[in-house]
Amino acid sequence: MLQAIGSKKDLELLPFYDMISDLLENETVQNLKQFRHHVQTTRFQHSLNVAYYNYIFCKRFGWDARSAARAGMLHDLFFYNRKEYIRKSGEAFHNKRHPQMACSEASQLFTLSTREKDIILKHMWPMTPTRVPRYKESMVIVLTDKYCALLEVTIPLFRKIFRQRSAKSA
Repeated sequence: MLQAIGSKKDLELLPFYDMISDLLENETVQNLKQFRHHVQTTRFQHSLNVAYYNYIFCKRFGWDARSAARAGMLHDLFFYNRKEYIRKSGEAFHNKRHPQMACSEASQLFTLSTREKDIILKHMWPMTPTRVPRYKESMVIVLTDKYCALLEVTIPLFRKIFRQRSAKSA
């Protein structure tokens, strides 16, 4: 069963799945499962989380939910360990560089709309102050990316804390 963090729904049973199934079946996208992203989350799962919440938010407001979902799935399509990259290169601007890398990689694999490219390229705003989101959907990913990252970091932390408290009281 395919799920997003914080949701109990089987994503494969939702219209959302039909919008991104071709991306999910792609071998290059599947390779994102090999990279840790936030604590215990893989880059694939993080991208799926962002794609789902982009879709939900944009659908609710009648915006371009399809582009938001697809760009969400592709927004972190890069294949290096970011911590090693920063350590080896001495370059602390992973946040600036990876949206370009993700958009380039995604464009080689899939036909992207102008809106999808903007969503991917601008998802790190305001950390990339010269890349201001052009579309509403581009602003949504700025928020959902941070929201999902927060859940991906805090949920395992709270589970660990509660397990420790339960073990002490037992």
